[in-house]
Amino acid sequence: MKKSVLFFMLVSGLSFSQKNLKISDLQPKTEDSTFPVVSYAENPLVENKINTFLQVNELEYIPNSGSNPFKLVSTGTTSYANYVYFYSWKKLETPKNILSIGMDGEASGAYPEAFSDWKNFDLRTGNFINVQDLFQANSIKSLEHLLGQKVKKRVNDFLAELKSEKNPPVETEEQIGLYEGCSTEQSLDDIRYFFGKDKLTFVAGRCSNHAMRALDDLGSHEIELTYKELEKYWSPYARNLLSGSDKMEKTSFKNKLYKGKIDGKYPITVLVSRFYPADDSSGMSSFNAEYWYDKNKKLIKWDGQMKGNHISITENDHYNEETRQWVPRAFVEAEINGNKISGTWQDYKTKKNLSIELEEL
Repeated sequence: MKKSVLFFMLVSGLSFSQKNLKISDLQPKTEDSTFPVVSYAENPLVENKINTFLQVNELEYIPNSGSNPFKLVSTGTTSYANYVYFYSWKKLETPKNILSIGMDGEASGAYPEAFSDWKNFDLRTGNFINVQDLFQANSIKSLEHLLGQKVKKRVNDFLAELKSEKNPPVETEEQIGLYEGCSTEQSLDDIRYFFGKDKLTFVAGRCSNHAMRALDDLGSHEIELTYKELEKYWSPYARNLLSGSDKMEKTSFKNKLYKGKIDGKYPITVLVSRFYPADDSSGMSSFNAEYWYDKNKKLIKWDGQMKGNHISITENDHYNEETRQWVPRAFVEAEINGNKISGTWQDYKTKKNLSIELEEL
């Protein structure tokens, strides 16, 4: 018990001591393009990694590659073909090793819709904080069950309120049908989250789809759990992160930045943007990544698979409308060894093999 109290006193005492970190607006700022850019004189590498992640991941823009970082999102010409507007951002109060930034905006696809999102970074490394890295592997199912139960209670409490109405209008009957059919099971793979001074807030998806959004008075489900409540689930990485320790544990492959060279002479940067764990006995995971040559700064997509320490990647060139297939540009076969990746990049047409060497930033 004493250790628990000491740990959380330490977290509280270290909160928000980030005097050298500043956030301003990425230029050119407009009412539809208000986006955070980080300045961290104490650690330029961390500053660079955070800004690179934010701009590549959210804007599909490589820092310093053009005059307008918002060109693609403001014209609906990103890979997901939606217009995206960013209206505001906010730096949250957190323990000192953590930067949490909240962003609000609107995405216009089939239906225009407002959104809120949060990005969380480890200020010791500049790495994006993957929520799965915060918890012991054998505790994740228990935590997901706990979150599901809290969402279920919120939905059931509101259902009881709706059903208590006498002579309810048609809209209320439709709401009851919506919430009775709502799945409240939760997966950390799909959940958003952000850090506070003494708690972690999980943001679970709403019960409605786009078409039913107007009926959904509950919206997203924000579940707050204090760091003390979560203590039994924490991984060693999370304990060090929250306590202000400089000791860093190994974290997962997802959302990492790598730097290296192809053929020993062409500098490239890689961002692993998505990771999908194996869901069967094959042990084969999949991932998406983007990379760019540091000289010309144009994003190139990778689709990869991982089994053990081996990764196989397809680099597509273009989509053939006649055959309805992607035409590859290259293939990568490589091994992960600690924080390094090494292997071969093979040109699809010439079959020529070039070396590829990467190291985690």
